[in-house]
Amino acid sequence: MSLQNFSAFAATLLVLVLAAGCDRKDDAKVATQVAARVNADEITVHQVNQVLGQRQDIKPEFAAQAKRAVLDRLINQQLARQKAIEAQLDRSPEVVQAMEAAKTEILARAHVNGINRTLLKPTPLDIQKYYAKHPELFAQRRIFSLEEIAFTASGDMAGGVRDFLSKPRSMKEIVEWLKSKGASFSANRGVRAAEQIPLVMLPKMHAMTKGEIQLFEAVPGRYQVIRVVDFLEAPMDEATAAPRIERFLFNQVSGAAVAREMGEIRKQAKIEYFGEFADGSATSETSRGEAGAK
Repeated sequence: MSLQNFSAFAATLLVLVLAAGCDRKDDAKVATQVAARVNADEITVHQVNQVLGQRQDIKPEFAAQAKRAVLDRLINQQLARQKAIEAQLDRSPEVVQAMEAAKTEILARAHVNGINRTLLKPTPLDIQKYYAKHPELFAQRRIFSLEEIAFTASGDMAGGVRDFLSKPRSMKEIVEWLKSKGASFSANRGVRAAEQIPLVMLPKMHAMTKGEIQLFEAVPGRYQVIRVVDFLEAPMDEATAAPRIERFLFNQVSGAAVAREMGEIRKQAKIEYFGEFADGSATSETSRGEAGAK
């Protein structure tokens, strides 16, 4: 079994152990709290509801069916856990390592969630302003049929790209030119909704006409040539967009708050690098909060 598979397996075991530990109090537990007993282990209604609560797409009429499906999955996990312990897999170095990694991830996520609980949610006015500021995402939303050529270029070639595309060119001509320069590129064609396009590119793309070709530089040295083959108007009203906007705005605030917090933590921590990661000295982290958790 590979370490990746061990990691997934161990993470499942760890979640079951933590959930069981939180819910199991004593033998006086009210019977209605128990959803199933798997040999000597119990699965509680709380565990079922916890898994069910992570899903947002369940319609009320299917709730009972979904609960049973979740319970069956938890039973299978519990059986697998019991067999793994019988086989002493929980003592395997790979599983121990993977379980420790999963525990670290869970605790780190709990810390981030604690930060998030202190943050205020976006107000209805915040949502309204964002909706009005980005008509290309909502009121004038489109679904695009696109042709794309992605490539990297630097130095003289970067200037040559712009000179070459200063005149009208077909996608075929652009491909042939890139081949003649020995450039590495990829060509794709597909359908993408407005929200699937980077926000820095979307206004320019929204202004393009059918058949138009434009050059985009997402990051220095990396280019995309995009041709709008066609598009379909697909507006989204504010009521429909509101939950998405709220989630997006909150994630922005959360990301900034977590980055600040991690920056402060790193300043106070002694972080030492070794081997290929060593920079010649072992020092405390005194700056660079850029590695904030995401």
